[in-house]
Amino acid sequence: MNIFLFIIAIVISFIAVRIGAIAFEMTGLEWSLAKFQALSCFSGTGFTTQESELITGHTQRRKIASVLMVLGNAGLVTLIATFANTLRPNTLLPNFKLPFVDLLFPSQMLPLVNLVIIVISIYLIYRVFSYAAFRKKLTKFIRKKILKNEIIKPVSFEELFIATGNYGVSSVDICKESPVLNKTLLKAGLRKKDITILAIERESGIIPNPPADTEINLNDRLICFGKLENIRKSLCSL
Repeated sequence: MNIFLFIIAIVISFIAVRIGAIAFEMTGLEWSLAKFQALSCFSGTGFTTQESELITGHTQRRKIASVLMVLGNAGLVTLIATFANTLRPNTLLPNFKLPFVDLLFPSQMLPLVNLVIIVISIYLIYRVFSYAAFRKKLTKFIRKKILKNEIIKPVSFEELFIATGNYGVSSVDICKESPVLNKTLLKAGLRKKDITILAIERESGIIPNPPADTEINLNDRLICFGKLENIRKSLCSL
């Protein structure tokens, strides 16, 4: 039974980190950073000062990080306890009373058998969660559940860095109501409003320092520098 508890704990750990990453992303963190922060909180390995400020300075992110830390500590204790028990003789196979078990696997061999099963299980679980199609479906399912239950309220505007004079770097998600949707950067007149587009993130990739004739599409994420109030008024839906 212990070996199955260990495997279940591993699966739950992968899912918990994925949920945490999605939750972090929905608060405005970039996906790769969200994944790293979720894994750091869950494993308790910590993160750099600059990155920790993005978590500690945000109410929703602090709650997410706290939950991940608690789950991570509980999961670690469970994994250690179940792993230690699986390496004891007569732990797994005799409990099932399979025929010829004693002949195939003497009691002193059971810890090694259990260890092999654990290694194979971890590898298979890792392969499943590394499969792009599975990750995409799981992420979509989790995000839909979070939205449906209103656990996290997604943001369309996120302040990434604040400088003096209320200037800073921000991230803006372009939705259907955005006033700049389907306009080029030139026609949107952002330069006149003292807004500089540093990069555009879209499914096809990242466009750094985009030219003036770049069109702003639905679901684009604009990384901007300028006066935060102007960015909100010019790019975000009312």
